[in-house]
Amino acid sequence: MLEKPGDIVTRSELQARLWPEGTFVDFDKSLTKAVNKIRTTLGDSPVNPRFIETLSGRGYRFIAPVHVVADLVAAVEPEEAAPARAERPRGTSPKRRWIVAAVWGAVVAIVAILVALNVGSLRGRLRAALDLKGAVPGGIESIAVLPLENLSRDPEQEYFADGLTDDLITDLGKMVTLRVISRTSVMQYKRTKKPLPEIARELNVDAAVEGTVQRSGSRVRITAQLLQARTDRHLWAETYERDSEDVIRLERQMALAIAHEVTGRLSQAQETRFALGGTANPRARDAYLRGRSFWGQRTPELARAAVGYFEQALREDPHFALAYSGLADCYAVSWWEKGEQNLPLAEKYARKALALEPDLAEAHASLGIVDAYGSRYPDAEKELGRALDLNPNYVMAHHWRALYLLDLGRLEEALSENERARQLDPFSLPVNHLRVFALLGLRRYDRALEQAETEAAIDPQSPRPHVQIARIYWIEGRVPDALAEERNAAALAHLPGRPGELDEVAAVFARSGLHAAEVKSAQFKEKGYKSAYLALQVAYQYGLVGDKGKVLGWLDQSFRDKDSGFNGSGSERWANTAPEFDCVLSTPGFHDLMRRVGQEQ
Repeated sequence: MLEKPGDIVTRSELQARLWPEGTFVDFDKSLTKAVNKIRTTLGDSPVNPRFIETLSGRGYRFIAPVHVVADLVAAVEPEEAAPARAERPRGTSPKRRWIVAAVWGAVVAIVAILVALNVGSLRGRLRAALDLKGAVPGGIESIAVLPLENLSRDPEQEYFADGLTDDLITDLGKMVTLRVISRTSVMQYKRTKKPLPEIARELNVDAAVEGTVQRSGSRVRITAQLLQARTDRHLWAETYERDSEDVIRLERQMALAIAHEVTGRLSQAQETRFALGGTANPRARDAYLRGRSFWGQRTPELARAAVGYFEQALREDPHFALAYSGLADCYAVSWWEKGEQNLPLAEKYARKALALEPDLAEAHASLGIVDAYGSRYPDAEKELGRALDLNPNYVMAHHWRALYLLDLGRLEEALSENERARQLDPFSLPVNHLRVFALLGLRRYDRALEQAETEAAIDPQSPRPHVQIARIYWIEGRVPDALAEERNAAALAHLPGRPGELDEVAAVFARSGLHAAEVKSAQFKEKGYKSAYLALQVAYQYGLVGDKGKVLGWLDQSFRDKDSGFNGSGSERWANTAPEFDCVLSTPGFHDLMRRVGQEQ
């Protein structure tokens, strides 16, 4: 195969070369065994081959580039061979000596080729053997793929570079057991001037991948290097170049090389998982990546755009399982306006993805959150657990499992699962937002306040964290602080009428104290329902007042709003852990309400 790189070597050619006529052997079984041994040595995969490609029923082809690095035929000099001839033991014929030399020459040639191809990180291993200390990384337990830099002059190629970054993160997450930081968090460092050791401290990682992308005409060139993050020490580097249409194989070759560098050798199961959920169609891949990018920005407008891109991906490749999973996520968990959340449709798409790829982590996670929202908790546990078995680095599976545990009131477990998600994606808005509710349920108000302030720092233009900070201050009876945060939220939400109402609440507090201020605030929130406040926020405020009838009425309204698709955030599902609802926890009306929405059996 090395003699004919890129060409098919037929099974009959191999049989004639290896087992000449008259050799008695089970040819099919022996050939398969021989090829498997080569693949094992090279760390190659029959599913996603980097070196040897199987052409069913025809033969094999060596697909990696081959460069002749030296002429090793003259490795044994004639002058050196002469004394050996004189002292050769009896029975060692010239013909046999020639065979031995040829075999050793072939071995040396193969090693030279493997070194040139850097098979199995052989160059790094040889450097280590030559006592070039530090050439091979050790103790790597976490890694961040920093945004690849676009060297093309065309700004339209910026998205292409970001897409390759996404692919690398996803593929490494599938293959390796170490912690791989999610896209949301690494994109914070796009065009950053921060030194790598500082980034390493912020992300808490041991290693980082940096690189560049240049797309010119029909060619793509990628350089990548692996660095010890806390010392900025170089560990490995490689350059890859392919036609644009072959960029998917190029990226996967690079991901495999990095995975081998940081883990030593991948198992067959890891390499098999690596092959799942992909597409050979670059247009489908690009549309999918755009859809995921828009979906991750958590707005109704961009969620609708994400649906369009996922549908475009499926028009390009109707068998693209990841695109079906993306649609499932949009209809299950997006931040929709009225009527656009559709759990039956989400389940349909999740099951379609699983029918195409039964071991796709994203699809199991999609079905798991559909089950959780449908209060099918044993099914949710099974699907989310399976997703994490398949890809422990999939952030949304950890996040949704934390949400499901919070639904069940298993607060400590929810907080632990949330922490796993936060380690993988420290800048994720939904992950940080969910943490506030878990801490509030545990009555850890100082930590909940700190977490809400962290969320506000991550997303300074959003009113949501300020609403939660104000809520904590109301629970603690810190009225001036609560009103200050409500002013911040009103300014960010563009509610010009709110400052006057807040001034009136402040005056009531100064004149009549805490309870009177709580009542006046509840009345204003009730009046502002649907224009400024959700039903759940009204219920929270009446919970502070202790008005059980109002709490149950507005909580019921919140569930009905959720059923109709009106801006439902999902946080009404955690009513059984909210501190404001302590006054109604033991009432029959509250338990009936929880049973009605599937929160109690």
